[in-house]
Amino acid sequence: MRQFVITGHDAPTTDQFSLDDLPGGAGRLDVLCRCVNSAFFLSHAIREDVRVHLVLADAFTVTFDGREVRRLNPDERSTAALVRGALAERDEAIGHVPVETSPGVAIRRVGFEQTVRDVASESTVVELHEDGTPVVDASPPSDPAFVLSDHHDFSEAEAALLAEVADDRVRLGPHALHADHAITVAHNYLDTDGYTEY
Repeated sequence: MRQFVITGHDAPTTDQFSLDDLPGGAGRLDVLCRCVNSAFFLSHAIREDVRVHLVLADAFTVTFDGREVRRLNPDERSTAALVRGALAERDEAIGHVPVETSPGVAIRRVGFEQTVRDVASESTVVELHEDGTPVVDASPPSDPAFVLSDHHDFSEAEAALLAEVADDRVRLGPHALHADHAITVAHNYLDTDGYTEY
């Protein structure tokens, strides 16, 4: 299983936002939706061995599971609609118990720290960061969980947690990438492990 944790610092925590203004009126939810699409979509298929956790303003985590997800389309608006549907049922999420709001989509009342710690209990946590070890010098981990930030840097508290929990800190290339592009490159890094020719 490949997992991706993306923290959305300005993301909405209620369903009171318009699908027609994701960059401005929904706290850059467009960035998170592009990450979901990059994590799951192949040319004519969905990666079933992937799970994505969107941490919304350190208050809720919406999880997409590729083995069960339905009605996920390769556009930001429909992905945002699934997030909005999850937030519409946020009051049903009591404690850390997830509530499935659509097939393969669930919401929990947990923030960044708990989400990362939960993922760390079953995965090799890899922080994607422009100051990390070059990925070409790192061996692909088994059951990786890549942790990324949205259009903001990790906060001091998030960085401290990752310093404690992450097994590796890697960079994917010589230039800083958008989070959704980084996910695509991370997939390629794993997909081509051991390839000597194409």
